[in-house]
Amino acid sequence: MTTSLRVVLILLGLSLLGLVLTGMTVYARLTYLWAFLLAVSWLWSRLSLRGIELERRTRTLRAHVGQIFEERFLVENQARLPRLWLQIRDRADLPGSRGSRVLTLIGAGERRMYRARSRLVQRGVFALGPTEVVSGDLFGLFPVSRSVPSQGTLLVYPMMVDVRSFPSPPGLLPGGDALRLRTHQVTPNASGVREYVPGDPLNRIHWLSSARRADRQNQLIVKEFELDPMAEVWILLDADARVQIAKPHAPPEQAVETIWSRWTEVTLPPSTEEYAVTIAASLARHFLHRDRAVGLISNNQPSQRAPDVLPPDRGGRQLGKILEVLAPLQAEGDLSISALMAAHAQHMPRGSTVIVVTPSIDHEVALAADLLSQRGLRPVIVLINAASFGGAVGTDELADLVRAVGVPVCQVENGDDLTTALSFALDLTGKRSAALSRTQLASRMVRS
Repeated sequence: MTTSLRVVLILLGLSLLGLVLTGMTVYARLTYLWAFLLAVSWLWSRLSLRGIELERRTRTLRAHVGQIFEERFLVENQARLPRLWLQIRDRADLPGSRGSRVLTLIGAGERRMYRARSRLVQRGVFALGPTEVVSGDLFGLFPVSRSVPSQGTLLVYPMMVDVRSFPSPPGLLPGGDALRLRTHQVTPNASGVREYVPGDPLNRIHWLSSARRADRQNQLIVKEFELDPMAEVWILLDADARVQIAKPHAPPEQAVETIWSRWTEVTLPPSTEEYAVTIAASLARHFLHRDRAVGLISNNQPSQRAPDVLPPDRGGRQLGKILEVLAPLQAEGDLSISALMAAHAQHMPRGSTVIVVTPSIDHEVALAADLLSQRGLRPVIVLINAASFGGAVGTDELADLVRAVGVPVCQVENGDDLTTALSFALDLTGKRSAALSRTQLASRMVRS
């Protein structure tokens, strides 16, 4: 019950009471007035949303953190009577959504359109709705509302930074060896031909072979390709919930107001999870732009479920797949990054570059990195300093242990410029000369 309705009911009650006690005509007229007002207002409110149609439109359902997201709200009054006021309430879970408006004096058959712009400050999947339409009588005695269900979802990709140069340890041989693995992509390595099946692209048809078999089988022939000898790049993202740390920060709804200006840079929240996701996305784009095949593995699933594995591929399509995996990712796993490294080491081709992004300070990471090296892989460890986010101290000591086994290390702290932090050269001088043996490493870990 609204406040205005409560006031009118009290006045009606007082008028009735005065009429009963005194019998004066003025109280009778007041009683009729309040009763007439209630009846007309109720009937008005019942008709206020009839013929009102609402539609939300957007040009894209994919966007990046930091971009301006624009929606168009189209309100149409299909009834023959005008509407004095309409309130549009945007119930979308998108942080900082600005679709709520109050519209007045909407004529019969009139259409109103307005735009809502908001700065995207959080990655994830957000429903564009529901949207609530509220109206009522002139005095607001009987407000009525109708909910318009969600008409789509917005996928917000994580923030990415430019990486000028990131170490890519050389494979076993310059260029590597042919992997002898079939691929749906067109590569310089044609391995043979086969019969055409529905869905094969037309640019893979081998017309000469098709012409030779035309008289006998009347069947098109397509070419098959193998992966080229360039080594793959695997990105292992640590999503173990036990190692994630985050400092208190302003909620996205409050942060929108302070970063609305397009000249203001959107910064990452002080969370190891957000830093890890941004680093993984940035490195994936860096290597894909250099025509490398990039795969992604994450342990964000509970141990009873298999980790998320995205097979390596190249091109802009693969970047879209990686971003779609990283956008809704939540660090809810319970498998350590060292166990993940050991589990997948045997499934990666020799000579592949393995980039591990983790905030862990567990010394087992150094042993797992050494295991990757022994299997012919080329690991690079990106350590996110947990202490700078309010976590435990130990990243520097772990970095020393990883360097001791001859594995490159990149350290990132809270507030670092990721473009500068990730753009470092690979020092291969004396890589194994100063390295510890596995036994020496284990004994050093026991002493520490």
